[in-house]
Amino acid sequence: MIKLWGYAVETAADGVEALEKLAMWPAHILVTDLMMPRMDGSELLRQLKAQGGGPTAIVQTAFGNLDTALSTIHELGAFWFLEKPVQSAALRLLLERAAQQGRLVEHTVRLERQLSNRGVLGDMVGTSPKMREVFSLIQQVAPSKAAVLITGESGTGKELAARALHALSPRRSGPFVAINCAAMPDTLMESELFGHEKGSFTGAAERRIGCFELAQNGTLLLDEIGDMPLATQVKLLRVLEDGRVRRLGGKSEIQLDVRVVAATNSPIETAIKEGKFREDLFYRLNVFPIPLPPLRERLEDLPVLVRATLEALNPKHGTKITEVSSVVMDRFLNHHWPGNVRELRNVLERAVILSGEGTVDMVHLPPGFAGTPPPVMATASQGELRIPFGSTVEDAERALIEMTLEHTKNNKTRAAEILGISQKTLFNKLKEYNSARGVGAD
Repeated sequence: MIKLWGYAVETAADGVEALEKLAMWPAHILVTDLMMPRMDGSELLRQLKAQGGGPTAIVQTAFGNLDTALSTIHELGAFWFLEKPVQSAALRLLLERAAQQGRLVEHTVRLERQLSNRGVLGDMVGTSPKMREVFSLIQQVAPSKAAVLITGESGTGKELAARALHALSPRRSGPFVAINCAAMPDTLMESELFGHEKGSFTGAAERRIGCFELAQNGTLLLDEIGDMPLATQVKLLRVLEDGRVRRLGGKSEIQLDVRVVAATNSPIETAIKEGKFREDLFYRLNVFPIPLPPLRERLEDLPVLVRATLEALNPKHGTKITEVSSVVMDRFLNHHWPGNVRELRNVLERAVILSGEGTVDMVHLPPGFAGTPPPVMATASQGELRIPFGSTVEDAERALIEMTLEHTKNNKTRAAEILGISQKTLFNKLKEYNSARGVGAD
């Protein structure tokens, strides 16, 4: 019967024979009776545990041995039990769930093996003491339900940290949903988070499921939480406290089971003092803080970061880059990396495309990178920007923003994407420039 469900099956008469066969045939799932000759089910699981765990186990038991079965599950880590006579539908369901559980365990073991062998946790890479500390914090908090606040400069990998936390948690089979609180207009933020019913406001042509519902039984990342409007903060706090959400225009509340992770690149303590962020919400989110170090504070990670990035970029672009030259690595080690790991990836992606194969050399780096004298720029029509000597950083930033807006025909969303900043940051910059000119913001 079990073979017809697509499983390969091996049988054993008792616990002794089962141990012998498992040594030669590593199974993913073990279905065992409690009462067997020579070695019963409890002793079989006890010996497998002493050997390092064994496969995911389902225990069969007669009604009178139910207490023993529950004790076996609790003490020896069996997955579940089935009362005899066994119903085929129940057995099939448990086998499917046990197989899924086994895959999740293997995934976690693989992640932890990567971390110990290569300094890799998910898509995060680093062997420096600061990154080892980050990895340790993620591993410690992942199994819990605690809210986590990830802080760090732009480009340090806050979303990667959140994804690694999700991958190591019991919710790993559930959804991972991320929302950027800075990129969302204030008027749409509540609808995006909590959802809305049809007709709840002008333009609500149909029901919309919010991010909290989408993340049910999984993890919700609230990125750039410091930019969330105060009015939305009040409603978010209530959702976090009650564990329930009501769609805009809705009459009933929906029970939630969502792990909330928040991230920010700005000090929330300053926003609290300025009255821009609720202190009670901060304490609700900051149960377990994880600060990410900037790249300039862990330069010893550059060799492994470069290698891992090249390995990821080669398949994407069909290239065969094996390494960067020693001169390039020296230049990397002396660069300040204001854009952190994101900047490193961008620099390497350009270099990989230009080089194609072999080694990345200085000629493949962006003009002006890390002190390299930039070539004389051509004309503005070629999309290049020439900054006169003596210009300030503010002058250069403003010129770049204005040229990008001209290139995108004043499409601010596209301009923000090209510049690698949030729409809110771009709007604030434009407001600042217009204020200096004595005119209103666009």
